[in-house]
Amino acid sequence: MEISYQKMYQIDKLKAREMIVETYQKTGSVKMTAKLWKTSRNVVRKWITRYKVEGKDGLRDRTRRPVVSPNKTPKDVEEKVIEAREKTGYGKRRLCWYLFKEVGIEISENTVRNILKRNGLTKKVKKRKIFYPAIWVYDRERAFSLAQVDTKDIYDKRTLGTRICTHLSKTNLPRYQWTFCEGKTRIRFLGYSYRLNQTNGLAFVILVMSWIRGFGIKGEVIWQEDWGQEFGGDNPDKLEKLDRIYYRPFGARLMKAPKGRKTYQGRVERSHRTDDEEFYIPNLLNINNEEEFLRIAGSWVFWYNTGRPHFGDKMDGKTPYQKLKEEGYDVPEEFCAFPPVILDRISTGCVLNFSLKGGNDLLAPYIL
Repeated sequence: MEISYQKMYQIDKLKAREMIVETYQKTGSVKMTAKLWKTSRNVVRKWITRYKVEGKDGLRDRTRRPVVSPNKTPKDVEEKVIEAREKTGYGKRRLCWYLFKEVGIEISENTVRNILKRNGLTKKVKKRKIFYPAIWVYDRERAFSLAQVDTKDIYDKRTLGTRICTHLSKTNLPRYQWTFCEGKTRIRFLGYSYRLNQTNGLAFVILVMSWIRGFGIKGEVIWQEDWGQEFGGDNPDKLEKLDRIYYRPFGARLMKAPKGRKTYQGRVERSHRTDDEEFYIPNLLNINNEEEFLRIAGSWVFWYNTGRPHFGDKMDGKTPYQKLKEEGYDVPEEFCAFPPVILDRISTGCVLNFSLKGGNDLLAPYIL
């Protein structure tokens, strides 16, 4: 034969089986038929036997469904699952809880999932376009290659208590803290705002990157942020545009930490707890205006970077500035004194008028 049974089978299953039978009828030999069609004798016997018993109908595919299904869910239970789904719209886990509580039926999540799938009641999840993979700070070999960036709502009554939060409201101090935390050394820069929006976020990017470049630090800086709207939300096209227009001109790159995986942002998250315990709780009741707040915040940033020992992974009691020097960065101590500002005051002029040509010039008064 010029064509094997396998190739013929791929073209037309039924025709391949018929050719096996026809060849056997001519040769009368199972062995010869198998040899001619380059297949096994078991395959030849299978189709010859079926043809003898059922004729051409025996050459068609048969259902693989078992004759008896002792574990099959009873029809009345399946109908109740479908009815509950249409009534509540719940997923498999909540449907199990609902059926047990309201109908008295105990059923597993997998069984509910299979029933919903069989009856076309599952929702097709649209695949998200992947913008980029998240990066562990432990994998980075040089400082300022990855920064964990996040915002913090200072008005946290559970942490600060009612008295301090009331004082914050009465004195109209900024509500939101913007934090840039360099992953390897823990060097931190802070900004503040009254509103949590994307414009303030871009102003923070421009100010921090201008500060870093102004001290001669080179190399790409990854900004790993969460999925808040202040950082661009979760629209891949929008994020790509923000990255291209506002991050790349400074040699930076926008990336996102996986949703629900706070460990990827562990260092910046932990630093926020330190802010509460060592800065806000001891000092806020003694601060009565915005100017005083920024002055003390600036002192706190400088102390955090140059005077406070850190005992996290590979820090060994060193300050972030000492760790930075250990990494081979020859920058003055003034680098650690990034001055916190109210982003709302500068964001409109800084960001909306930003261009690849004039962005740094707009920030010249701040940097100088």
